[in-house]
Amino acid sequence: MAKTGKKYLAASSKVADRPHDLKEALSVVKDVAFAKFDETVEIHMRLGVDPRQADQMVRGTIVLPHGTGKSMKVAVVATGEKIKEAESAGADLVGGDDLVEKIAGGFIDFDALVATPDMMKGVGRLGKVLGPKGLMPNPKTGTVTFDVAKAVRDIKAGKVEYRVDKDGIIHAPVGKLSFGIEKLQENTQALLDAVVKAKPASSKGKYVKTAFIASTMGPSVALSTTNFETK
Repeated sequence: MAKTGKKYLAASSKVADRPHDLKEALSVVKDVAFAKFDETVEIHMRLGVDPRQADQMVRGTIVLPHGTGKSMKVAVVATGEKIKEAESAGADLVGGDDLVEKIAGGFIDFDALVATPDMMKGVGRLGKVLGPKGLMPNPKTGTVTFDVAKAVRDIKAGKVEYRVDKDGIIHAPVGKLSFGIEKLQENTQALLDAVVKAKPASSKGKYVKTAFIASTMGPSVALSTTNFETK
């Protein structure tokens, strides 16, 4: 059984056991951070949905106002002029069937994969390689598209995908501690608004049941969910 570190316990003791408004919560997260690296700040939300029901799946993407603070390596599978478009937009790796074969062999040296629809016949068979890594292109997240330039630019700018897991929880990054309170607040609010807007019509009762925000190594801080209803 893993032991809880002294630094974590000390940080946890400084977090009040009550809901906080967003700005206050971010301030607490920043104050109790103790890691020696620039931690990612993440939000975790339990939704009142049943993800086993197709009409209650909450999933989408959003380009955060200030990005994620992470440099994304983007690969694109395309042909013809789309290869040039992807390269001009800043794609790190571009190829056609050759790249598909390389990935099939176990190459996954990228953070996101974009594919044009005409290349999905080949990319589709990479499910066993890409699926477990969350890298499989999907039209719902804008990664299966002929507009490869926009897809690459959005990912590079800090596009975040949010999706409920089997327990109805969304986990998503909203930036780095070094961003400061104001930028983190704007990023987090943008994500919260997107999730609230994505509320399924079939979802009844309280939509956002609980929400917490935390840095990579730090303790979680409870967020007030009073204003998390559909606008």
